[in-house]
Amino acid sequence: MRVSRSAASLKIVAFVLAMAGGMLAAASTPVAQTPAPPAPPLLPSQFGGWQMRGSAEINQNAAAADPTNAAALTEYRFTDFAAASYVRDDGRTLKIRAARFADASGAFGAYTFYLQPEMAKEQIGDQGASLSASEGHRVLFYRGQVLVDAVFSKATAMSGAELRELAGALPRPRGGAGALPPVLEFLPRRGYIANTQKYAEGPVALAALGPPVSAEVVDFGASAEVTLGRYNTPSGEARLMLIYYTNPQVAIEHLRRVDPTHPPEKAQTGISTIGNTGSFFYKRTGPIIAIAAGPASGSDAKSLLEAVNYEASVTWNQATDSHDVHDLYLLVLNVVILCAVLGGLAIVAGVAFGGFRILMKRWFPDKVFDRPEHMEFISLHLADSAAPAGSAGGEGGPEKRPRPS
Repeated sequence: MRVSRSAASLKIVAFVLAMAGGMLAAASTPVAQTPAPPAPPLLPSQFGGWQMRGSAEINQNAAAADPTNAAALTEYRFTDFAAASYVRDDGRTLKIRAARFADASGAFGAYTFYLQPEMAKEQIGDQGASLSASEGHRVLFYRGQVLVDAVFSKATAMSGAELRELAGALPRPRGGAGALPPVLEFLPRRGYIANTQKYAEGPVALAALGPPVSAEVVDFGASAEVTLGRYNTPSGEARLMLIYYTNPQVAIEHLRRVDPTHPPEKAQTGISTIGNTGSFFYKRTGPIIAIAAGPASGSDAKSLLEAVNYEASVTWNQATDSHDVHDLYLLVLNVVILCAVLGGLAIVAGVAFGGFRILMKRWFPDKVFDRPEHMEFISLHLADSAAPAGSAGGEGGPEKRPRPS
C-alpha cells in the first residue's frame, strides 16, 4: 500500500512539473504579431454607370504615378498608386489615375502642386477643378488622402455627379490623418487669385513652385510647412509666402535667415515689425514668418502682411487619453443607470401590486384579500380584565371611606 501511494505521488509531481514546463515554454515563445490589414483598394470596379475595363494597374512606386515629379510626390508621403480605364454603354471612355498619401495634408499638397490657375472650380470631393483640352475633359480633385486625375473622352452634364459618386467610394483616412495643415488658415482671402494656393512639405516641391526664398532659408529639417498664394493689389500682383514652424522660438531663430542683417528678436508671441530687404517685405507673427514679394508697392505689400495675424488660443476642456479615467467614468455611469433602472422597476412593481389589490378588494370584497378565515388578529382583552378590579368594593362601586375630621 505504501509503495502504490508513493508511485501515485510521483506521478502527480511529474504531471505538475510537466505543466509548469509547458507554461514556461509558452511564456518564453514570442507572440506572433497580427499582420496589419491590407489597405482597401483605391478604385472601385464600377460607379455611376461606368464599368472598369480589365483590371486596375497598382504600383507602390512614385515614379509609376509621375516619373517627372516622383521626388515631390515622395515629399508629400506618397504610398501607392492605381490606374484604370472605364467604359459606358454609349461608348464613352474614362481614364482615372489615383494616388494615395499618408494623410490628407499630402493629398492636398499634391493637389495644389498639379492645380493650374486656368482651371475651373468644381464641387467634387474636398476640392476639385476641371479643364477642357484637346485630349479630353480633365478633372482633378482630392478626397481625404487620395488624389484623383480623371480624363473623360467626352464630358456630359452628369460627369460631375458621376465623379462625386466616385469620391464617396474612395477610402477615407482614420483619426487625425484627415486634418489639413494649420498654416492654411492664415492665408488672407481678400485679393486672392483663384487656384494659386500651393503647399509644400519639402525642398523639391518648393523649388518647383518658384518661392521668394530658397529651401535652405526655410529649413524643412525644423518641421517647417510652407504655403504660397498670389494676390491682386492696386499697384500690381504680389506673392505671399507663409512659413509655419512648430513654435515662435523656432520662427525667431529662422528669421535671421530671411534677412541676415535683421537683429535677433525677443521671444514674443505677437506680431513683429515689418522688415524690408529691398526685394521683399517680411514679418513674424507667432510661429509664422510671412513674406510678400512681387511688383506691388511697399504700402500694398505691407497691407498684405498686416492681414496675416496669428492668435494663440488656450482650450481648457481638451479630451484626455487616460484610459483609467475613461473606465472609471463608464463604471460610475453604468452604476447610476443600473440604480435608476432598478428604482424604476421597483416603483412600477409597487404601483402595479397596489392597484391590483385595490381593484380586487373593490370587485371581490373579502373573497381574494382580507378573508376572515385567513386573518389573524391578536386581542389583549383589556376591557375584560379591568371589570373585576373595579367590582372589589361591592355592587355599589368602589368603597367610600369617611374623610378625617
